[in-house]
Amino acid sequence: MDRNDSVRLQLRMARAGIASRRRCETYISEGRVKVNGKVVISPGTKVSSDDEVTFDGHTVRNEKRKVYLALHKPSGFLCSDEDPDGRPLAKSLLDVVVKERIFHVGRLDYMTSGLIFFTNDGDFARALTHPSRKVEKEYVVTTKNEIPEELMERFLRGITVEGIRYKASQAVLAGPRTANIVLTEGKNRELRRVFLSVAVSIKKVHRVRIGPVSLKGIVSGHFRNLKDFEIKALLDGSQDSRNSHKSTKYRRPQSRGNYGRRN
Repeated sequence: MDRNDSVRLQLRMARAGIASRRRCETYISEGRVKVNGKVVISPGTKVSSDDEVTFDGHTVRNEKRKVYLALHKPSGFLCSDEDPDGRPLAKSLLDVVVKERIFHVGRLDYMTSGLIFFTNDGDFARALTHPSRKVEKEYVVTTKNEIPEELMERFLRGITVEGIRYKASQAVLAGPRTANIVLTEGKNRELRRVFLSVAVSIKKVHRVRIGPVSLKGIVSGHFRNLKDFEIKALLDGSQDSRNSHKSTKYRRPQSRGNYGRRN
């Protein structure tokens, strides 16, 4: 058995498009992976291209063609490989066209709409989701009641909710019930928790940008391939997008008092 080309088992699986490297480590620990017919539960196991690797009984082939997709996820679709409750999966919007086994990069909440990436490149997914990369994600938040201006200021400085600190890199009002927020962390339900902390109920969260890639031009429920320069820019850490969502800072109307009143 030639070990000159050996790699860690989870890397072999990620490169084959099974899932992200971290998720593959979980699959291995759960005893769902075999190497040459034997169950392996140690993610650090080294395998070569000659080794036969199976996951849930299916052969894990060597590295495949890389796929990088940008999906406009509608609200009411779940970012998961499966759902015991039978809710529709975001991946199902791609399965009819895309034959490769792909997985989502990061996630969007079930009721959140907007831009999300799918790929079979585990290294790409790991690079984009690692906290040290601080990849910008831009959202348009629509609320049921008016948003206090001071919430934007507090969010920029950092706000603690139930012992967890949240901080936006950009936060600006675009209307009395609309805000544009840019985040670089992936904390669970961050926007909903921050807004609810000041009794503001969120009506809709819509992601319009990830790093340099804009949602512009992608219809809800549809997707496109990422361009080579976009993939490179994402991996290089560029946040600039010529097509990113542009917002004008909203200023709440002030009381006019007696000015302009006719006699």
